[in-house]
Amino acid sequence: MSKKNSSSRHGLDEGVLGEIVGYQVVRAQITTHALFMRHVGDPLDLRPVEYSLLLLLQANEQVTPKQLAQTLVLTAPKLTILLDRLQERGLINRVRSDTDGRSQHVLLTDAGAELARQGSDTARLIEMSLDDVLSPAERAMLMELLKKVAASHRG
Repeated sequence: MSKKNSSSRHGLDEGVLGEIVGYQVVRAQITTHALFMRHVGDPLDLRPVEYSLLLLLQANEQVTPKQLAQTLVLTAPKLTILLDRLQERGLINRVRSDTDGRSQHVLLTDAGAELARQGSDTARLIEMSLDDVLSPAERAMLMELLKKVAASHRG
C-alpha cells in the first residue's frame, strides 16, 4: 500500500502531483479564473487577456504594441487580433507616434477607461474574498514567488 503524499478534496492520492509546482499553480488558476469569469469576465464581456491589456493601458502612457506583446507574452499576430477586437468594441484606439511615424501607440478610449475601472473595482472585491484564505503575509509571499517564477521565463 502506498503512502499518501496529499489528498485532493475528492479523496484521490495526488502522488507526485502534490509536489509539482505547475500542477498546484494550475489548480489555483482554475479557482481564480472561475471567480474572474463569474464576477468580471462574463458581466463585462472580457476575456482575462483583454482585461489585462486594458489595465496595462490604464496604468501606462505611450504603450506600443510591442510592449504589450512582450508583457502579455503574445505573438504579434495574436496581439493584432486582440487589438482589432478591442478597437471594434470602441475600447481602444491605435494612433501614430508624433515622434516616429512608423510607430503606433495603443490608447484607451473613454469607454475603454470606464470598462477598465469597472473591472478593476470588481477585481478588488474578488481579491478581498481571498483574504479568508491567505493572510496578508502569505499573500505578499505568494505574489513575490509567482513574480519570481514568471520573471524566470523571460530570462
